[in-house]
Amino acid sequence: MKGRVLICAGSDSGGGAGIQADIKAVTALDGFAMTAITALTAQNTLGVQGVLGIEPGFIRAQIASVLDDLGADAVKTGMLHDSPTIEAVCDEVASRAPGVPLVADPVMVAKGGHRLLAADAVETLKRRLLPLATLITPNIPEAEVLSGREIRDETEMRAAAETMLTLGVPAVLLKGGHMEGNRLVDILATPEGVTRFEDARIDTRHTHGTGCTLASAIAAGLAQGLGLVEAVARGRRYVRAAIEAAPGYGGGHGPLNHAVRVA
Repeated sequence: MKGRVLICAGSDSGGGAGIQADIKAVTALDGFAMTAITALTAQNTLGVQGVLGIEPGFIRAQIASVLDDLGADAVKTGMLHDSPTIEAVCDEVASRAPGVPLVADPVMVAKGGHRLLAADAVETLKRRLLPLATLITPNIPEAEVLSGREIRDETEMRAAAETMLTLGVPAVLLKGGHMEGNRLVDILATPEGVTRFEDARIDTRHTHGTGCTLASAIAAGLAQGLGLVEAVARGRRYVRAAIEAAPGYGGGHGPLNHAVRVA
């Protein structure tokens, strides 16, 4: 086991997304997961029934406790539901883990439609988190908010990714899962150019937690010394395998099988 990953995110009581998915993904990829929980949710495959935020001072305490003793080879952020939470996470990570790769999943809305980021916190996220990140992993609705652009096709995906690069983040993985069609395209954009990933779409309702899982899988790769493109490619293979092996639980958007192994 190698690669210490500190995950700053919310808890999903249903186990399919959030901290639970993050821990499972990092562990399946032979990394070591540590956590700073930012919020508790009452959640299942049908949606989010409630959210309880953690006091920012205690979020800071969790991060300090982990980094001052165990250290980290990568940091992953997920649900940071309001501006005080974003400020707390960014302050502690910047001061205690400077230079450590950070993968930021800009979680805004749950799969079932429940808003997980306060509307007035978007500017804080852009101002504080994005310049601290090594990579951000927005889906199309999140990318539209961050870039201010409408995204209807691959050309507009590329344009939105380039716009997000101007916000201070060195790399953007724009996920195309919300696009229509039988093919799924993700765009990894850096100032050096674009790497395109394409696969056949898997026809399934069991996709709860895919964003959390992918970001954590990439963070595990970076923690283990993989290059960015290699970490993204392995993370995508892992998520696809986990979707294909989904256990079929729940009546809504079901969870993945995080226990799958990939090369």
